[in-house]
Amino acid sequence: MTSTIDSLPANLAKIVKRFQRATDQKSRYEQLIWYGQKLKDFPEVDKTPENKVPGCVSQVYVTAHLEEDRVIYQGDSDSQLTKGLVGLLMEGLNGLTPAQITQLTPDFIQETGLNMSLTPSRANGFYNIFKTMQKKALECEEC
Repeated sequence: MTSTIDSLPANLAKIVKRFQRATDQKSRYEQLIWYGQKLKDFPEVDKTPENKVPGCVSQVYVTAHLEEDRVIYQGDSDSQLTKGLVGLLMEGLNGLTPAQITQLTPDFIQETGLNMSLTPSRANGFYNIFKTMQKKALECEEC
């Protein structure tokens, strides 16, 4: 378990450890909501089919652009918990290079313990958000 955390980028490792310290489902949900509240307002003009995360029950949108060869994400959701998942991933992935993001495996999602707290459709949504963010990082790299 530690080897997975040790191989993660620093911000993502810090998030995983924070969730591992959460002793119950309520604490994990509170942390997720906190991440969601940290998100900046998402521009309505960016709520387009190209930015919509497929396979999510909630409406989820993600954009990405490069700043000095580092990926910067912005995202939003109409669900508080899903918004928290977006915020968690943004906190963990913002500022990484496209290569760092595309090389990550979703194993860290299990390490957070969130898969135990989330409904199967939300856990699947978390995975879909992550995969969409990887795809957006790859698109940034190709520009």
